[in-house]
Amino acid sequence: MGLKVDVDALPPALQAQIKQGRVNLDDPAVTLALLKLNSVVGLTGFFQPNGSLKSVGIQCALCHSSVDNSLAPGIGHRLDGWANRDLNVGAIVAAAPNLQPVADLLTTDVATVQTVLRSWGPGKFDAELLMDGKASNPQQVTDGTVTGTNVSGAALIPPAFGLAGVNLHTWTGWGSVPYWNAFVANLEMHGKGTFFDSRLDNADQFPIAAANHFGHVVNDPDLISPKLPALHFYQLALAAPAPPNGTFQKDAANNGSKLFDGKAKCSTCHVVPTASDPGWNLHKPSEVCVDSFQADRAPDHEYRTAPLNGLWTHTKGGFYHDGRFPTLLSVVNHYDSCMSLGLSSDEKSDLVEYLKSLPGTEGRD
Repeated sequence: MGLKVDVDALPPALQAQIKQGRVNLDDPAVTLALLKLNSVVGLTGFFQPNGSLKSVGIQCALCHSSVDNSLAPGIGHRLDGWANRDLNVGAIVAAAPNLQPVADLLTTDVATVQTVLRSWGPGKFDAELLMDGKASNPQQVTDGTVTGTNVSGAALIPPAFGLAGVNLHTWTGWGSVPYWNAFVANLEMHGKGTFFDSRLDNADQFPIAAANHFGHVVNDPDLISPKLPALHFYQLALAAPAPPNGTFQKDAANNGSKLFDGKAKCSTCHVVPTASDPGWNLHKPSEVCVDSFQADRAPDHEYRTAPLNGLWTHTKGGFYHDGRFPTLLSVVNHYDSCMSLGLSSDEKSDLVEYLKSLPGTEGRD
């Protein structure tokens, strides 16, 4: 399922057993033991006096933290803010023992809900599904060409680092970082809090949210709102990590930096140091030559200028909101076509090396 384990929460004896291959990580009893150690990143197990699992709580880290694999694949020191592109959220939810409440909300049957959830794949999540009920993009269009039909409506899990100074959050700019924290905590994670957004009363755009008054959530006691300021403060402290030595070509990155600010026009929108637009960082789908499906699921019908720092940490699963571009070169090719940049093959290659180097100072000394 793509869950991660914090090596620093494991006793030395258990670490040694894992190194020796003596622990069956597919055994549910091992999963329970790891939960009791509070070692599964983003999950908290609550247990009965007899040791059986009563319930499980989830945190932001479930999707937005990973590990460095220092002990074994999926087991290592925590990397907070990194997108967990191995996490199969849809498969996890599809395995729930009772999906009838979700089926009732979507006015469909459980089998259909499971099919939709399993279509997401690793590293993706559809936060809007329970707002508008749209399970798939009927026609994915890139540069005026249909590149897919009935593509899953799930979007890639984004990183949660490097957000200091960035205005709107999410691929489509629903709101600020604290807004989205409240949205997810109340409407996706189903914590007990307070949430207000009258935009969700728009029944044409958000029929499920409007019918269920999701824009007007009140709980007493409010267990979420008191925690939001500290969460926001911590998130803003998560800097985008610098790429390891040897993961990009420095001379090429220097050349790419000049292209980024010049011929390639990247810095027109991706302004350093945030590598996003200062101010209102949204653009119409036509400006970036893609279809409007995901943009139309957000209040402003636009796409956010995504921060580029730390791109090297989340190459798995592709780029753009839905991963339609498998590599950075394919992203560069897209903009070369969309904006008629006339980049040569060498220039494209140099630009890719610069993107791999972010955040960095190559070419900006």
